[in-house]
Amino acid sequence: MTRLLYLAALALFTNHFSLITSSQAADRPNILWLTSEDHSPNMGCYGDKFASTPNVDALAARGMLFRRAWSCAPVCAPARTTLISGLYPPSTGAEHMRSMVPLPAGFKMYPQFLREAGYYCSNNSKEDYNLANPGQVWDESSGKAHYKNRTAGQPFFAIFNSTKSHESQIRTRPHTAVHDPAKVRVPAYHPDTPEVRQDWAQYYDKVSEVDADAGRHLKELTDAGLADDTIIFYYADHGSGMPRSKRWPCNSGLQVPVVVHFPEKWKHLAPPEYKAGGASDRLISFVDFAPTVLSLAGIQPPAWMQGHAFAGKFTAPMQPFIFGFRGRMDERIDCVRSATDGRYVYVRNFMPHLSQGQHVDYQFATPTTRVWFDLFKSGKATEAQSIFWRVPKAPEELYDLTTDPDEVKNLAASPQHQEVLAKFRKAQSDLATRIRDVGFLPEGEIHSRSAGSAPYTMGHDDAKYPFARVFATADLASNLQPDALPELRRRLADPDSAVRYWAALGVLMRGKEAVATARTDLQKALADASPFVRIPAAQALSQHGEQGDLDKALPVLLAEADWSKSGVFGSVSALNSLGALGSKAAPVLATIKALPEKGASPHARYNSYVPRLLADLTSDLGGGAKAAKENAPAKKAKKKAQ
Repeated sequence: MTRLLYLAALALFTNHFSLITSSQAADRPNILWLTSEDHSPNMGCYGDKFASTPNVDALAARGMLFRRAWSCAPVCAPARTTLISGLYPPSTGAEHMRSMVPLPAGFKMYPQFLREAGYYCSNNSKEDYNLANPGQVWDESSGKAHYKNRTAGQPFFAIFNSTKSHESQIRTRPHTAVHDPAKVRVPAYHPDTPEVRQDWAQYYDKVSEVDADAGRHLKELTDAGLADDTIIFYYADHGSGMPRSKRWPCNSGLQVPVVVHFPEKWKHLAPPEYKAGGASDRLISFVDFAPTVLSLAGIQPPAWMQGHAFAGKFTAPMQPFIFGFRGRMDERIDCVRSATDGRYVYVRNFMPHLSQGQHVDYQFATPTTRVWFDLFKSGKATEAQSIFWRVPKAPEELYDLTTDPDEVKNLAASPQHQEVLAKFRKAQSDLATRIRDVGFLPEGEIHSRSAGSAPYTMGHDDAKYPFARVFATADLASNLQPDALPELRRRLADPDSAVRYWAALGVLMRGKEAVATARTDLQKALADASPFVRIPAAQALSQHGEQGDLDKALPVLLAEADWSKSGVFGSVSALNSLGALGSKAAPVLATIKALPEKGASPHARYNSYVPRLLADLTSDLGGGAKAAKENAPAKKAKKKAQ
């Protein structure tokens, strides 16, 4: 009898809860996100007179655009990872291109919150997150996903993504031109050549195509009688697919168009500054989108989300900065952080010994990249065009967008801008400290230190990740100041391997004299317990030491490059170091050719990087083959798009 009463009470409670949820859901707005890939605010509504984007322009005329919106990441997978989580990927260990890590227990992706509140959530069609799904995220996620598949009266959250402006499409030939290449504005960092003009013109053609896709979805919404009940967002996933935009966390790589429309019924949920045909100077970025969509649905964003809602019931105050980042891009390692206040852009290069234009295989399939690189190699590039390729990079960069929209005049050394520089330096450091940025660990240690939990959890445990000490050493190592060398040598004996890693990198970054001074310390580091200390120590001795140093260090790099023995992260790191040696690695070419192209990795997403690095390295050392490979864009276009 007691059990029957319990079951009856449970059924009554469940029905009551279902009625409450249904009632609440019926009083929530529909939310439609129209998204596109790889394009900056090159649209008519943003004042670009060369662009032809009538549909988004019309949406902006009756809605509002954001002038200062950043994607956080200048490439798709980490950008989408930011969107889906409301967390900065450097805090979750998910900043690296097509990596895969778990969220902490109890954390959810924003569609899960919406579904619990009664929403039907559809995603058409990409996911491509660097985070493993913590359970079912979408009601439907496929090329057929659509809000029309919901139950009658159910509110929806729907994404329709157009891939037509993707990087791969701006170089696909043959192409029927619409925009005239002769009328393209070539930015100062690109050479003015026919190839560059064609790529830029084709890019504009593709932006027009995604605008047309947006127009079709908007018409479909209106025809279904849903326009008056639906809040609409249009945005792109990061800056243009042209080189020096995609993959680089400056304004050209991070600024995106964001246009929103709130129908009359839901205007009370709009940002405070919202007005038809208006433009907002509020600083927003992708980390803000998850808390914003929850806020629009009347759901209080969880405290662990790191963004700030810019609309809805839980709208937050305007923020003084927005932030960007770059980690590993495919097979090439880097560590960059950036910030803007809408006028100035600050870039902090923690690996200044690496070029902006490292050889990412996919990027070199674009004609602009190859022509540009050839001009640089031949000494025909201008100063502004050379920054992308030159090493070392400046540890800090500061650009004033009001006078230098192409970001080619670095003001970091300007006496008049030291106060501005200090403000940004502190903002970047404060964010890294607040989110416990785990991107200052070697990628392999993100995984090893978080085994059995999640990188975010590990990052908030000072016993597993002494953030303050690691970050301070990264800062010291990368400032390139000669007087830091004695302290870097001391830190080569630190108990924490990530501190030792940055100390070894700091010596490497300072070149020949520093390596000679720290030779004994580096030789000792060749036997370090961590491969991520052994590798930069071996690179420093091989690249900047004497012949005897090379003889001792090269075998260390070769051993770590063996994927079957060292794991994917050690192999990627060691192969990058071998590539930096140039002709000094030539004597071991036969050994490199014999290295395995398969080995252990935590996820299949990592498995293409070692083979690419081996192909690049053997062709570099063997001569001739690489140039032919780089001039086969049609073949490369068949590769999986980024």
